[in-house]
Amino acid sequence: MREAVDLMIPGVCGMGMHLRLDGFRLVYVCIAVFMWTVSGVFSREYMAHYKNHGRYYSFFWATFAATAGVFLSADLYTTFIFFEVMSFTSYVWVAFDERRESLKAAETYLAVAVIGGMVMLMGLFLLYDLFGTLEMDELGGLAKLVLNGGTAPGWAAAREAGANGRMFASPVSQLYTAAALMLFGFGAKAGCFPLHIWLPKAHPEAPAPASALLSGILTKTGVFGIIIVSCVIFEENKTWGLVIAVLGLITMFVGAFLAVFSINLKRTLACSSVSQIGFILTGIGMSCLLKSIGEDNSLAVRGAFLHMVNHSLFKLVLFLCAGAVFMNLHQLNLNDIRGFGRKQPMLKFCFLMAALGIGGIPLWSGYISKTLIHESIVEYMEMIGGSAAWKGAEWVFLCTGGMTVAYMLKLFIALFVEEHPKRQAEFDGKKAMNPASTAVLTLAAVILPMFGMTAHLTMDKIADAGQGFFQGGGHGHVVSYFSLGNLKGGLISIGIGILLYAVVIRGLLTEKEEGTEGKRYVDRWPSWLDLENLIYRPVLQVALPGICGAICGFVDKYLISAAVTVFLAVSSVVCRCGDQALDAFVRLARATTHSQRPEPRHHDSNQLAYVLGHMVDKLTAFGDKVKGMGRGQGKKAKAGTGRVSVIPEFIRREQELKVTGKLVEESFSFGLMLFCIGLCLTLGYLLVAFLIW
Repeated sequence: MREAVDLMIPGVCGMGMHLRLDGFRLVYVCIAVFMWTVSGVFSREYMAHYKNHGRYYSFFWATFAATAGVFLSADLYTTFIFFEVMSFTSYVWVAFDERRESLKAAETYLAVAVIGGMVMLMGLFLLYDLFGTLEMDELGGLAKLVLNGGTAPGWAAAREAGANGRMFASPVSQLYTAAALMLFGFGAKAGCFPLHIWLPKAHPEAPAPASALLSGILTKTGVFGIIIVSCVIFEENKTWGLVIAVLGLITMFVGAFLAVFSINLKRTLACSSVSQIGFILTGIGMSCLLKSIGEDNSLAVRGAFLHMVNHSLFKLVLFLCAGAVFMNLHQLNLNDIRGFGRKQPMLKFCFLMAALGIGGIPLWSGYISKTLIHESIVEYMEMIGGSAAWKGAEWVFLCTGGMTVAYMLKLFIALFVEEHPKRQAEFDGKKAMNPASTAVLTLAAVILPMFGMTAHLTMDKIADAGQGFFQGGGHGHVVSYFSLGNLKGGLISIGIGILLYAVVIRGLLTEKEEGTEGKRYVDRWPSWLDLENLIYRPVLQVALPGICGAICGFVDKYLISAAVTVFLAVSSVVCRCGDQALDAFVRLARATTHSQRPEPRHHDSNQLAYVLGHMVDKLTAFGDKVKGMGRGQGKKAKAGTGRVSVIPEFIRREQELKVTGKLVEESFSFGLMLFCIGLCLTLGYLLVAFLIW
């Protein structure tokens, strides 16, 4: 798609929305449509035993609309709106079955999403204050202006308005702060280390079709934002490129390391997602680094984009395969599900295609994208003179690829090669999926080797469509993907993976199972080594409230107390002076306009009190007479009542009521007079101000 198509929707959420369809966006909207279609068909079988179908499908399609909105957005304000909608609608996926584990995982997911979104919003505020716009087309040029020593539009406008005091020392520092905040927000959704904590917890709890979308495409919305910050705002910035590349290397290694230790099928795939996001971030960082030294960054750009596409398809197939296992067995532990796929040929085929693809095996699509990213590292290392640090980075890349091969080999052998010691006959008699689910899953799986074997016809075309969005340079030559030099890196990773599986997984992470000749998988990952429980919850729930409480206590005890003392002293003097002036004004009013008449001394006018009191006296006397007759006392009771009349008390109460009413009447009149005086003064001030202007 050579020409972009724009759509402006003014007035939405105040600033309006700006949508665009270009090559990159078209590719990812098509991927979203394909993934939601496949997951939707699979969901019909998977969700059959759940009760809340309507709720699931409502949020299923709401999340699709929000996700498509993120990829179609042409300004960061529109991105943020759809980003937050997507976070809240997808939360329902994680909490869907409402079990304790699901709700806790959903709590973690929502906390990361909300905190990330609010931090991102702060970054957008700073960026808008700096540039006066959030349009993606304009951010790159404005950022170059600032980084090259120019004046930011926001600073220039503030200077013209006479507001010179700003929070930041320079526009450059404000730009870096805004970018760091946005990186935090987008990185949280992408699953970037150390904000990856939600993936290993949310994916095992969400329904498998939802997990496929969470991992395959919702994480790419975070990558989408990182691309904007890195390839648009900092496209030639060496410092920023180095930060993203290092962050990518750490993320890919940590995710793969966790996946090697995991013995839960969906948790392993979730940790794998963290690792594959690291590969993509490394490619994004390398594109900035190569461009910062004036080199063609097309290898890095094309590798990062193609790995985004590949990872979406890998996780679609892998999580749906995991869903087929779960809806038959309702278990995910490798020791409980091993051997399930021995007699399931289509399930075995689909899982194998995705496993070979994500492992970077030649002739599958993952090999193409990983080779491009690897070659970008090698190219940059050669350009700067063969740095030992970058040689180490290359080996981190190759070893992570080896760990990917190792944990995917572990999953495949556990599911499709090993036998279950007790339930194998039961597994062999099960049918994994219905025909509709089998058809869509097979279609998604076949794409992976087809792309890998026809890379120049398919994957190169896809890369051409998305390259402009990354601000990538021209692709000057055709890459020989299967040359000996390019095959070398992939073969090294495969060799490392086989070695890790034989030595680490089969040797250290399994043990002899009692009563059988086989081995069982052992979870040797320390339970205390959980970043959420080890760091985030103590910091957010204990340390942060404690520190803030101590600060507030100090301020309250010393600063606020002193300020309150001074304020009360000044207020006392002011109030005393005002009170005396008001008393004088009241005395003047009492003597003139609001003089009081003396309280009446006679109660001749109190006829109502007299009549009511006389009636009460008569009723009381009659009641006493009746009681006396009942006791047999007769006329003696009539003569000896001795009761006091209530008429004087009624007269006194009526007089108090009249006096109180008179005071209320006078106070209301006095207040009304003050209001009229104030209104006149205000109108006079406005008239004078109008005449002066």
